[in-house]
Amino acid sequence: MSIIWTIIIGFVAGVIAKFIMPGDNEPSGFILTTVLGIVGAFVATYLGQALAWYRPGEGAGLIGAVVGAVIVLFVYGLVTGRSRRTI
Repeated sequence: MSIIWTIIIGFVAGVIAKFIMPGDNEPSGFILTTVLGIVGAFVATYLGQALAWYRPGEGAGLIGAVVGAVIVLFVYGLVTGRSRRTI
């Protein structure tokens, strides 16, 4: 059940992050939005545990997942922004 919950939270976090940081280079689609949110949740969990905001084994919540997804979107935009140029 925790995998399903993580996917649901990841999808919601990905959608919210895409509303916060809209743009042309961001990934689109249901699967990529969900993956974006899940990766954001993992980023937020890792950073939160490294900064002692979360205990070991404790994951980030929805707000942390959204912040992590925004960070992932920002880095994704930096990486692909230079390689994708329209003429």
